[in-house]
Amino acid sequence: MVERLGRYWRVGATGLSFALFGVGGLLMRLAVFPLLYLLVWRRERRVAAARTIIRMAFRAYVDVMRALGVLRYEVRGLEKLERRGLLILANHPTLIDTVFLMAFVRNADCIVKGALWNNPFTRGPVRAAGYISNSGGEGDGLVKDCIASLERGNNLIVFPEGTRTPASGAISMKRGAANVAVRGARAITPVVIRCDPPTLGKGEKWWRVPPRRVLFSLEVQDDLAVEPFIHGSSDVMAARRLTEFLQNYFTGKYQGHA
Repeated sequence: MVERLGRYWRVGATGLSFALFGVGGLLMRLAVFPLLYLLVWRRERRVAAARTIIRMAFRAYVDVMRALGVLRYEVRGLEKLERRGLLILANHPTLIDTVFLMAFVRNADCIVKGALWNNPFTRGPVRAAGYISNSGGEGDGLVKDCIASLERGNNLIVFPEGTRTPASGAISMKRGAANVAVRGARAITPVVIRCDPPTLGKGEKWWRVPPRRVLFSLEVQDDLAVEPFIHGSSDVMAARRLTEFLQNYFTGKYQGHA
């Protein structure tokens, strides 16, 4: 009986959490970011302020979910993110991975889908924050935009899978992140994300909550050098080799703790 009541509570609390996310996003779109444009004229300062607002809002949001009993969370190796110009690559097991990472990474930049860039409810925040749009596809232009962001000292968050990990747990990496690392000659800061028991995965309904409160964990790993993959190889071959390595790396880290 107690377990059943706890589960009912978490279904309701999860629904409330999603509702709060939507309402909060709408308020920021209608009030916070228009005011930011009026008060901060210089683009560089406006971008920095917008990213700080988003980080603080996301941090408050994950703490609300914890207070409601939806989840617990832990972050290990957070001090490794206290740098600038990081290329942060992470696996993507759940719907809220982006929220968690951006809640803890200062001056975070990310790639935003063109639909969100032009959506009337989200375009204000994402444009004010200067995030990178993929509306032009995942070609050479996007890679150059990512490298330019890193060179400006931003911490770029990328999910190399491109979508959430399927229920089978098989991690499949795309080559875009490796192209950024290879062509930008940039070390990689991996973050392994785990959710136990699994929830909010690809194709899962939000109301199908697991039997107990989930533990969401982020573990920042040591940097991975890209020079061994670049030496003596073309950019194409180096990116291919690095992508294969990353797929095996994240698979081993993720499934090794399943």
